Amino acid sequence: MTVETKLPYDAEYVSQFSKSLGEPEWLTNIRLEALQKVNTLPLPKADKTKIDNWNFTNFEHGVKKDAIQSLEQLPGEVKALINIDEKNQNLLIQRNGAVAYTTISEELSKQGVIFTDIDTAASKHGELLQKYFMTKAVKVDEHRLTALHAALVDGGTFIYVPKNVEVKEPLQVIYWQDSDMALFNHVIVVAEDNSSVTYIENYLSFSGKENVANIIAEVIVGTNARVHFGAVDHLDNGVTTYVNRRGVVGRDGRLEWALGQMNDGNTVSENVTNLKGDGSFADSKTVTVSRGEQKQNFTTKIIHFGKNSEGNILNHGVVKDEATNIFNGIGKIEHGATKSNAEQTSRVLMLSEKARGDANPILLIDEDDVLAGHAASVGRVDPIQLYYLMSRGIQKKEAERLIIHGFLKPVVNELAIENVKNQLVEVIERKVR
Repeated sequence: MTVETKLPYDAEYVSQFSKSLGEPEWLTNIRLEALQKVNTLPLPKADKTKIDNWNFTNFEHGVKKDAIQSLEQLPGEVKALINIDEKNQNLLIQRNGAVAYTTISEELSKQGVIFTDIDTAASKHGELLQKYFMTKAVKVDEHRLTALHAALVDGGTFIYVPKNVEVKEPLQVIYWQDSDMALFNHVIVVAEDNSSVTYIENYLSFSGKENVANIIAEVIVGTNARVHFGAVDHLDNGVTTYVNRRGVVGRDGRLEWALGQMNDGNTVSENVTNLKGDGSFADSKTVTVSRGEQKQNFTTKIIHFGKNSEGNILNHGVVKDEATNIFNGIGKIEHGATKSNAEQTSRVLMLSEKARGDANPILLIDEDDVLAGHAASVGRVDPIQLYYLMSRGIQKKEAERLIIHGFLKPVVNELAIENVKNQLVEVIERKVR
C-alpha cells in the first residue's frame, strides 16, 4: 500500500523562494507548474525494490548562504578531494546549496565556456539555461520525484562548452552538505558540436541526520562531441537519495560515465543514455558498496535510436552485512537502429550470509541487423583467487580486501582527477573493512 505524502511547501512558498533567488519568470512558472503535479504523479518504478515507504518528502528546505574565504577553511574530507597547494583553475564548491568557492581559468572564459552555479546561470544566462533545463533529457512530469525536484531545485551547476572548444583540464564540482537542509541539485552539461569536456562531481554529507537528496543531471552531447562524466556520491546513512543522471548523444558523439555510488543510506538511481545520432557511443561504468541494512537499486539503461550506435554497460557491486543491492541493466535497440551494438555486464560480490544481491540483465531488441549480449553473476569471493593469494603468504582478510579492490578497479581508474580517485579508494576501504 502506498503511503500518502503531503508536501509541506505550497505555491506561495515556492514563489517567494524563486523571488529570493532573483529567478526569471519562466523558471518560477516551471516551479509552480511542477508543484501542482507532485501529489498526482506516481513514484518512479524501481524493479525488485519497494520504495513507497521511503522518505522523499519529509525535509527542510530554504536559502543557505555559507561561503568560505579560502580553501584552507574547508573540512578535511573536502580538502582531500583537491590539491590546495596547486592553483585550482576550474573548481566550484557548493556548501548546503550555496556557492562557497568558485574559479574558472581565464583561457576558458575567453573561449566562451560557461562554468557556474545554477542560480548564476538563471540570472546571467537565462535564455541558454531555459533551452536545456528539463527539456532535452529529463522531463518535469515523468513522475513524482522529477516534479518535486523541479519545484524545489536549490543548487547545482551549469556547464556550456561552445562548438569546436576542447576543455583540456577537468572541471571539478564538490557538493558539500553539513546542515539539516535537503539537497535538490540540478546539473546541466552541454557540449556543442566538435567540443569536449571532462566533468567530475563529488557529493558529501556529514550531518548524520535523516534527510533527503533529490539529484538530477542532464548531459547533452552534440555532433562529434565528447563528454566524460565522473562522479563519487558519498552521502551519509540518514540520507534517502534519488539520483537521475541522463544523457542525449548526437551523431558520432561520445558520452562516458564513471560513477562511484558509495552512499550509506537508501538509494534509488537511474542512469539513462539516449543514443540519438548515427555512430553515437555510450559507456557506463558503475561501482557500489552496500553495507548495514541499506537498500540500493541501480538502473542503467542505454537506448539506441541511431544507426551504428554502440552502448556498453559495466556494473560491479559489493554487498555486506544485511544490505541489498539491485542492478537493472537495460540495453534497448529501437527499430531502425541497424548495425548497433548493445553489451552489458553486471556482477555482484556478496561478503556475508544475509547480504542480498541481484543482477538483472535485459535486452529489448526491435531491429534484426544488430549485435547484443549480456553477462551477469552474483556470488561470493572466488575461492581460487583467495587460495592463490593466501598460498603466497597473504592473510585471508588482506587477500579478500585485494580481491575487492581489483573487482571495483575498472571504474576507479576511469576518474580523471587523482585526488578524487584516491578518495574513492579510501571510501571503498572504509566500507568493506
